Amino acid sequence: MAPLITGAVLDHVAVAVERWSDAWPRYAVELGGAWASGGLNVGFGPAQLRYANGGRVEILQPWQTEDNPFLRRFLDTNGPGPHHFTFKVPDLASALGRAEGAGFMPVGVDLTHPDWMEAFLHPRQATGIVVQLAQALHAWESPPPEGFPVPGTPPASFVRATHAVPDLAPALALFEALLGGSVLARGSAPDGTWDFVDLAWAHPPALRLVSPAASSSPGAGAGAGAGPGAGPALREWLGRRPGRLHHLAFAVPTADGKGGAGGGAAILPADGAVEVIEPDRNLGTRLVLVDHFASLNAQ
Repeated sequence: MAPLITGAVLDHVAVAVERWSDAWPRYAVELGGAWASGGLNVGFGPAQLRYANGGRVEILQPWQTEDNPFLRRFLDTNGPGPHHFTFKVPDLASALGRAEGAGFMPVGVDLTHPDWMEAFLHPRQATGIVVQLAQALHAWESPPPEGFPVPGTPPASFVRATHAVPDLAPALALFEALLGGSVLARGSAPDGTWDFVDLAWAHPPALRLVSPAASSSPGAGAGAGAGPGAGPALREWLGRRPGRLHHLAFAVPTADGKGGAGGGAAILPADGAVEVIEPDRNLGTRLVLVDHFASLNAQ
């Protein structure tokens, strides 16, 4: 099936924090993220970190919010945590027409600056997360801010974002049919309580969509310590949301590949997991760390 928007790529995943410096110990020092680009804008300051495989995470902080309060509102309502996916497209005007033709209604459309044109899909239509569509004339480069730390470890690879949805079909209509993600794999949990589809674009990160299986019921299968992912517990964790980013997966260098996963990884088999860092330990965003040499099929 040919995508409606050709040439789209998942460029980065953005997380919101109160201050860039809050995120540096984890994303720069521990995970080895290198400064790629960033700066201060009206309402927000984006800072992109690049990892060993080229995957990027964008750290957003509020800035001059009196003139543009969107990020301040987000933090006040939700606290720090996942904010948006950015897809780069070769022709934004064409992409918007195709999105509208598929039943999506882009908002915040700005085509006034040829260096950077953007639009957004609201979380209500975009499975619970903001999706930014952007056309960039040039790659953005800038020097790191004063005080940006030296990584304390060899860089990790940002391999995958895992996004939970109540129903795979609307998510596939967006990320596969419209935005052109190539299906790498489809499958189910060993106990049959959740299903997944893995999608990839021209470069990392990939995207895993997970959904409670239709046969899973709210009262079954969620044993003690199962976390938000095992079958019915995933459905409960989602609640009435149209979707929710569950975690970001990083492959990290380790000496022997051994380690144990905490309960938050119960959405996935724990094979190969080195560590699971729960949202309350990482500014609202769960991380799943796996060994560089372990299979990522389960992450």
